[in-house]
Amino acid sequence: MSRISVRGFAVASATAVTTVGAVVGVASGSTPAADDNNFEATAADTTLLADIPAGQQAQVQTASLTQQADAQASAADAAAKKSAEETARVQAAKDAKSKKQAAEDRLERERQAEKDRKERERASRSEVRSTASFAVQSSYTVAEVQAMARQIVPADQFQCFSNIVNHESSWNYRASNPGSGAYGLVQALPGSKMASAGADWMTNPATQIKWGLSYMNGRYDSPCGAWSFWQANHWY
Repeated sequence: MSRISVRGFAVASATAVTTVGAVVGVASGSTPAADDNNFEATAADTTLLADIPAGQQAQVQTASLTQQADAQASAADAAAKKSAEETARVQAAKDAKSKKQAAEDRLERERQAEKDRKERERASRSEVRSTASFAVQSSYTVAEVQAMARQIVPADQFQCFSNIVNHESSWNYRASNPGSGAYGLVQALPGSKMASAGADWMTNPATQIKWGLSYMNGRYDSPCGAWSFWQANHWY
């Protein structure tokens, strides 16, 4: 009959086989006697499948297939885990890139909004009422000069403008500093610089206000900017 050796099989009891090895089949009469002797010597320490009761042979084969299936399942689980980790890594990178881009877009919108706001403020400040709209008088009271200033200076900047004028001239449009040559409401130095706003700079408060507002906007961005500087330095 054919003899089949199962290397590595160990029968723990009549009903349990715990270890499965490689199966080697040798057909009777297919090899020389010497080879058969060698085979017998090699297989001396093995358990023959034929030696296992017929009812147990199926269990042995089933155990081998179960081990193979378990090994394949473990390999599949490891591959699936690796694939899931790689997918998660790629998705995390995409999410991080999307968040970064969203943050950059938001920052750019905020910068543009701030730029537009400043442009609107600058345009508003540059819209100075013409001094020709004020009737020329031989003299002006403080209240009249302040009323002119309220019409010329933007409302949100008037208090800062007023603070500077209070300190520089106490709203006296003819105030003159004989030592330095500063003149007028905003104490332009020299006073003749205000001629760029009008030839009547010595006698017309509106002309002085127009020049002073232009100076503060140009040098400090606004009367409030000029007032902040004045508070720190007591000049502007």
